[in-house]
Amino acid sequence: MTRVHIDSTFDQDLEQIRELMLAMGGRVEEAITLSAKALEERDEDLAQNVVEGDHAVDRLEEEIDQNVVRLLALRQPQAGDLRAVIAVMKMAADLERLGDYAKNMAKRVSVLSAGPQIEGAGSSIRRQARQVGQMLKDMLDAFARLDVDLAQDVIHRDVEVDHMTNALFREFITHMMEDPRNISACLHYTFIAKNVERMGDLVTGGAEQVIFLATGERVGDRPKGDSTATIDMKPE
Repeated sequence: MTRVHIDSTFDQDLEQIRELMLAMGGRVEEAITLSAKALEERDEDLAQNVVEGDHAVDRLEEEIDQNVVRLLALRQPQAGDLRAVIAVMKMAADLERLGDYAKNMAKRVSVLSAGPQIEGAGSSIRRQARQVGQMLKDMLDAFARLDVDLAQDVIHRDVEVDHMTNALFREFITHMMEDPRNISACLHYTFIAKNVERMGDLVTGGAEQVIFLATGERVGDRPKGDSTATIDMKPE
């Protein structure tokens, strides 16, 4: 009876953490969508809302961390239960970084709004961000249902984000070669495109955690379509 009681309490605690994770993921998904919208439309007010909204994401991560520490201290999970806790901690940290990347995109809106308009740049970034946002939504759905097939699909779709990044780099180089006045703005857009690609990598990592959580097995080398991996642009 005691073992049953402990297991039941652990499941309740883990369910509470799971709900916090999904709430955090929803906020991050919204931040990605709104920051890309603000970038395309040069909407500085919307961008500022995204920046300020990142505090809520940080608070959710802190709450998840506190709940995880309490669960570890009180329930002392073993084997599969411990695997679930470790996966959740990793995913929460990745979601926080995703929020930082969205915030970083929003913070560049004011700078880009003051410079020359780069034709098609904002809409192209928004399409790239939309792809990552849909991947994030599906990753969270896979997490909620422990859907291995959906998680695998998310992993495979990251290649599309890599291809988009490469195409954007070529586009921005063309703009810079055509007019040196475009260089500063195109460099900002290059940083943003690379950060969105990093978002895709983090979402893919979350999908790998879902598979680990569901099966106990680590995913092998993921498919990549990226030739820009040497450029590392961390969020502010």
